[in-house]
Amino acid sequence: MTSAVNKRSIMTLFYDKSDIYCHQVRIVLAEKGVAYEAEIVDAQSLSEDLMELNPYGTLPTLVDRDLVLFNSRIIMEYLDERFPHPPLMPVYPVSRGKTRLLMQRIEQDWYPTLFKVENGTTEERENALAQLKEELLAVAPIFDQTPFFMSEEFSLVDCYIAPLLWRMQDFGVEFIGVGSKALKAYMNRVFDRDSFQQSVGNATPRNLMDDK
Repeated sequence: MTSAVNKRSIMTLFYDKSDIYCHQVRIVLAEKGVAYEAEIVDAQSLSEDLMELNPYGTLPTLVDRDLVLFNSRIIMEYLDERFPHPPLMPVYPVSRGKTRLLMQRIEQDWYPTLFKVENGTTEERENALAQLKEELLAVAPIFDQTPFFMSEEFSLVDCYIAPLLWRMQDFGVEFIGVGSKALKAYMNRVFDRDSFQQSVGNATPRNLMDDK
């Protein structure tokens, strides 16, 4: 591992463009304005460099001098501490605990359903998308209470939700009916952020409020 680390003088992120966990980290890096080298990896054909750095061969993998981190949650919290402005976690321990719990619930409750969409049969995909859409609309009033998810400020929780919503948009999901206005307004706020647009390669998302 040492030789691969020592070759890198700038922070390096190994990532897969389509991976939701990699997307989380790219948003945080953009929020912090961190200069880094990006190495796009084919998850089906991992490079020798990556395998030397990370014996699990998982993505994302972050290299910062002699430190190698894998697991998106660990990477994001490290970046938030290493580059404290703007903060993406609350200051107080109780609030930090609640934020971590929210991230855990999103990962446990919603991400597995998205993975069924990405990896399932046609029928499984349709059912999973319908389920995820229904669950998000059911909690839509939460998106209307504060500018960001249960927070006045953009946080790591939004870094969990935004890639999920972006992927659903990629799959052609349109939110309509009760709760859709609040959810679309939230999506517009987050997708319009410079950091989010940087995370998707400066792609400019369409204005969801224009949908009929």
